[in-house]
Amino acid sequence: MLIGYARVSKGEEQSNAAQARALAEAGCKRVYEERASGGRWDRPELHLMLDRLRAGDTVIVWKLDRLSRSLKDVLLIMETIEAAGAGFRSLTEAIDTTTPAGRMMMQMIGAFAEFERAMIRERTSAGLAQARAEGRIGGRPRALTPAKRREIAESVLSGRKTGADMARLYDISEPTVSRIVAEHRLMAKPTDEPP
Repeated sequence: MLIGYARVSKGEEQSNAAQARALAEAGCKRVYEERASGGRWDRPELHLMLDRLRAGDTVIVWKLDRLSRSLKDVLLIMETIEAAGAGFRSLTEAIDTTTPAGRMMMQMIGAFAEFERAMIRERTSAGLAQARAEGRIGGRPRALTPAKRREIAESVLSGRKTGADMARLYDISEPTVSRIVAEHRLMAKPTDEPP
């Protein structure tokens, strides 16, 4: 059975009418219509369609980005369609996985996506290594100066203020106050010297 999937973004002043018409003209017996962002994974009509796929079905979309705006998600959806024994066609890009050429095209898209992920990982690792070599450490800079951290720890340890008081005063969480106090205790602890 030919099954259509049509989607427009939630905020768009559009309707699925043009897509639905093109899908009907392509011979779709059932069209799942959705109004949701293509970047979201939680799209009920998409998942309903994928759950109902049977061997021999073909999913048809007007354009590939109607399926998802994320290449990773497109490939995941393609794997789900293939696992169900179904095919896929995009009317605009003329991709058809029911043909050998269409399957090859999807494999090439998958290979490019994997290559892109590997390049991003490589660039990220190189950037982190360079930052470490220059003495920079990743992560968010500490919001509290060493003097403020010392004041928090000493106020709590002396009993002048509670951890909750200091958390409210410095707009931080109570677990953060607990960590600061624990670090201060550890650093203030005298080291045992051998006789």
